[in-house]
Amino acid sequence: MNSPAASAFSLRIATAADVAIVLDFIRRLAEYEKLSHLVVASEELLREELFGPRAHVEVLLGFEDRQPVGFAVYFQNFSTFLGRKGIWLEDLFVLPEKRGHGYGKRMLFELGKIAFERGCGRFEWAVLDWNAPSIDFYKSLGAVPLDDWTIFRVTGDALDTLARKATEQD
Repeated sequence: MNSPAASAFSLRIATAADVAIVLDFIRRLAEYEKLSHLVVASEELLREELFGPRAHVEVLLGFEDRQPVGFAVYFQNFSTFLGRKGIWLEDLFVLPEKRGHGYGKRMLFELGKIAFERGCGRFEWAVLDWNAPSIDFYKSLGAVPLDDWTIFRVTGDALDTLARKATEQD
């Protein structure tokens, strides 16, 4: 594994000035996952959601020699069983040409540190079933797959319908 000098890689929390970088990473991640057709995010939407008055999402950016090479999007969740908050990692992405340098590992270490310092009871994320390199990577760090859980999602028209049903009950 190539290992550049420690001083060449740095991490920092994104600011509103980084919205274009974040959107670029979102698009590159979607392309990698063959899901580009699902991206509707814009700089304006991200600025409001990530940095507006009701923002609850954070972005960690990774840089090699001041050039952005990766990002992690995460937010706080809560475990009722533990009675403690946690961190949910929504996305972690390192540019394909920059993989193998330990950048993703450094980003996960930093997120683990953030979770620990905030008193979180857990740090979780999902990974696509076909993404064997990522699954192997996460397992090598001690992450355990939760094979007995299934993620459900309601979006688009189904979310609109679900919301309408709430008003029908009133």
